[in-house]
Amino acid sequence: MGKKDKKEDKKRRDESPAPEDGKKCRVCRFPLLVALFQLLLGVSVAVVAFLMLAISPSLMARETPHWAGIILCIVSIVGFILYCVTYLPDERTSMQFIGKLLYFILCTIGLVISVLVVAFAGHHYNQTSSFLCELQGEDCVCKLDEDDPIARTFTYEGVSDCGEITDTLTLYFLIQIVLNLAQAIVCAVGAFIMWKDRYQVFFAGLQIGSPSSQQWQKV
Repeated sequence: MGKKDKKEDKKRRDESPAPEDGKKCRVCRFPLLVALFQLLLGVSVAVVAFLMLAISPSLMARETPHWAGIILCIVSIVGFILYCVTYLPDERTSMQFIGKLLYFILCTIGLVISVLVVAFAGHHYNQTSSFLCELQGEDCVCKLDEDDPIARTFTYEGVSDCGEITDTLTLYFLIQIVLNLAQAIVCAVGAFIMWKDRYQVFFAGLQIGSPSSQQWQKV
């Protein structure tokens, strides 16, 4: 009987957490809602950026951050793949570990990129809202100070109305600030969930209380 009891105790210690804990951990490790928000925001940022590029082909890449939206779409796809990976406690599959690590890294990169886009868009919004523009042929030439003879000029090619620069483009910059700020928040949430699931909420394999209670310690 003593050997049988020892075998049963060892089997209980090797068992995984209770089913309800496993289900809870599956939801916490990657909420589907986070990936959906990332996909929607990524598509929105890319669409607005291409609309900005349609105003004038002379706009630079940092002024039309479609790349930031595309990167976030890739992050969301990795999140969907991670959600479909069969969950096992303690990351017993290499696919699960690689998916978590890749998603965490991409969320961190997406957070940094979104913050950079917010900084660029804020600078350009402040700049274009102060422009004094005049139409010269098919180009719109803008200055920050009309009375300064050596002030830097900004030339936007293929613009039929300077109002598209001072009004429409300024509005697009404001929209980009809002969208990328939301992107940064969502990426921060995704990275935090991955970090918390990996380092804050996991089963240490230690047993608390009597063998009959079979309570597992969470760290």
